[in-house]
Amino acid sequence: MVLESGKMLEKKKGKFSGEEVIAEFERLTQDAAAVQRETLRRILAENAAVEYLRRLGLAGRTDPDSFRACVPLATHADLEPYIARIAGGDTSAVLTAKPVTSISLSSGTTQGKRKYLLFNDELFKLTMHVYQTSFAFRNRVFPVDDGKALEFIYGSRVLATSGGLTATTATTNLYRNEEFKSTMRDIMPRCCSPDEVIFGPDYAESLYCHLLCGLLFAGEVRTVSSMFAHSLVLAFQTFERVWEELCADIRGGVLSPARVTAPAVRRAVSALLAPNPALAGEVARRCAGLSDDDWYGVIPALWPNAKYVRSIVTGSMEHYVKKLRHYAGGLPLVAMDYGASEGMVGANVEPMVPPESATFTVFPNIAYFEFIPLKTGGGGAIANECGDAAANPVGLTEVAVGEHYEVVMTTFAGLYRYRLGDVVKVAGFYNSTPKLKFVCRLNLTLSINVDRNTEQDVQLAVNGAARLLPAKKLEVVDYTSHADTSSSDPGHYVIFWELNAEASDDVLQRCCDELDRGFVDAGYMSSRKTRAIGPLELRLLQRGTFQKVLHHFFSLGAPVNQFKVPRCVVESNSGVLQVLSSNTVKIFFSSIYHDLWAAMHYCKRRTAYMLQKPTGVAVEYRSSYRCIMPPAKI
Repeated sequence: MVLESGKMLEKKKGKFSGEEVIAEFERLTQDAAAVQRETLRRILAENAAVEYLRRLGLAGRTDPDSFRACVPLATHADLEPYIARIAGGDTSAVLTAKPVTSISLSSGTTQGKRKYLLFNDELFKLTMHVYQTSFAFRNRVFPVDDGKALEFIYGSRVLATSGGLTATTATTNLYRNEEFKSTMRDIMPRCCSPDEVIFGPDYAESLYCHLLCGLLFAGEVRTVSSMFAHSLVLAFQTFERVWEELCADIRGGVLSPARVTAPAVRRAVSALLAPNPALAGEVARRCAGLSDDDWYGVIPALWPNAKYVRSIVTGSMEHYVKKLRHYAGGLPLVAMDYGASEGMVGANVEPMVPPESATFTVFPNIAYFEFIPLKTGGGGAIANECGDAAANPVGLTEVAVGEHYEVVMTTFAGLYRYRLGDVVKVAGFYNSTPKLKFVCRLNLTLSINVDRNTEQDVQLAVNGAARLLPAKKLEVVDYTSHADTSSSDPGHYVIFWELNAEASDDVLQRCCDELDRGFVDAGYMSSRKTRAIGPLELRLLQRGTFQKVLHHFFSLGAPVNQFKVPRCVVESNSGVLQVLSSNTVKIFFSSIYHDLWAAMHYCKRRTAYMLQKPTGVAVEYRSSYRCIMPPAKI
């Protein structure tokens, strides 16, 4: 039934009322401080007897002052031994009184190692609470009460710990839950693809089938989404290459045996197929026109009843917004909610706001939140890596608009004063709870001397340099960075670029110089001027290199749904560095701050180092890359 005054479209089943959900959220956020105190009391009362809190001498107290006095700030490394015991089969009350139902695995794309985190029924219920609230606000603006969703979602492999618990990603823990399926059926359009595609064993096969199922139900699709913007861009880049094969499958009513081999996936998708020459012809006609226009607006062209495109578009995903907007044409891009493997933080309750300005309103009842103040240096860069932990972190309602903080969470799933490692900026308040803008990950930084540049700083430098690329269709497909302290003295920054077409050496040299200028951190600039940091290095990669990075993570068991290109590759992530190094085709060095002789000397020394390396990477360097010298200054 359509409600008056543009209110939300309620489900015909009567199981879900968006207006009631919004009213409850309004109530929760009117006095967020009181809700926070009650949330902490519940967490501590429920877990008063757990080993971790007993060892710290909390002695059953549930007030914030006692909690902060007894329980120190913690990182995953502090809790890892306790989690390992639970994963190994310890069923005592180690971190939580309620049973742990499974283990959630982080992506591992940052450090090259996946973290184990606890998952239980309470965490599931709170996640669904966020989803329902977010949907209620979104459906006010973009009403959807029927049809289907084209969702590029992928279940991850389910492992078993030595203690018999299942271990998989947090999203897969949700997808596998029957209550999740029934709840989502009440509030969201059904996914075009059957479960066999979502949980298929091969990512490329599942992606192909998602596209095919989306075309089969093209007229019914109301929303297009994926967990990360990267996944959506990759899906439509794939579509550009395979659309003719998809049309052939639709025309003949037979699923390509070359593209899809998994028996269960073939059976499920084949059941949806029947010969449809008319649909195949219409898709082919539209694709022919789209290919002439660089596929601009492919989503509304093929799914004309779609209302919006939704994905995580903040942080490291901001790089893909431009390309995603190109594919979306005039369709709105809606930022997904703010959460992590550790738990949810906030929802996007203003879905009409563009991705670049998206904020996330914190739920005061899903966890107890604290915020470590962070200082900002020149250009707004985060100046202190560890945050001002010596000072008291402030509470949820004590944050200041415009200031930066690191998020600290105490959850119903065994995390106590846990440093999430996310940097956020307070953009304002919704009633009495803050609206956060995600900035970056705190530990993803480039640092060699007294410099410190976050992944956001890298992104800004890349964006600035990319403006020098001349051709309309020439763009940075993807990028990453590395603080190289092992191959040269002094160390220097390395920026890896993959372009979608050829660029001249002169243009790339100017881009390299502009990248160096783009790092405005005072510590970096002074270190460059005093030669405490060497000339910035730009490495041009073979096309398809970041696909190899993707497959490298897949080979390690990393989940598709959680994959994020690490924007600052640390030394311990040696597998990614190996892929990047072996696919380098040209190298440029910055000519600013240093005279020509210094840059030439540095390039020769670095080349000599690379040629001395005894392993396979050296062969790749020796045979494939070109070290381009900066032009002489007159």
